[in-house]
Amino acid sequence: MNDSTGRPGPAKLSLQEATDEQGLAASPQLPEEVKNYLIDIDGTITEDVPNEEPERMSTCEPFPDALETLNRWHGEGHVITFFTSRTEGHRAVTEAWLDKHGFLYHGLLMGKPRGGNYHWIDNHIVRATRYEGTFSELIQEQAEIQVFKKS
Repeated sequence: MNDSTGRPGPAKLSLQEATDEQGLAASPQLPEEVKNYLIDIDGTITEDVPNEEPERMSTCEPFPDALETLNRWHGEGHVITFFTSRTEGHRAVTEAWLDKHGFLYHGLLMGKPRGGNYHWIDNHIVRATRYEGTFSELIQEQAEIQVFKKS
């Protein structure tokens, strides 16, 4: 089956109806076993190419194991969306690079804030995984997180 971009996608994802604490309708949820990966491009799946030097995309290669791991996750039915600080003006060169190297994905979000030190605030559970040089198996670790103090 192809997704809205025409790329091969997993079997149709069925979202599960959800309700909030008061029993009111809430945003539908993916099934528990399906992960929704948001993956950075520069410095994560390939060398760190600055927005100001998009011509470098024609020569850079994916990092070892990035293509294999991400395409395996896609094949397992997980959602793969690339989330990049590249501007909308670099969408075509970015899509061409992803397609040239055979990355399977469902979406490409442009315009992620630059500078790092991200604090994502959401009403959904957000799991953060920091890329540290290899796409090895993910492991479970305990970590401290900041949460809003309940009144």
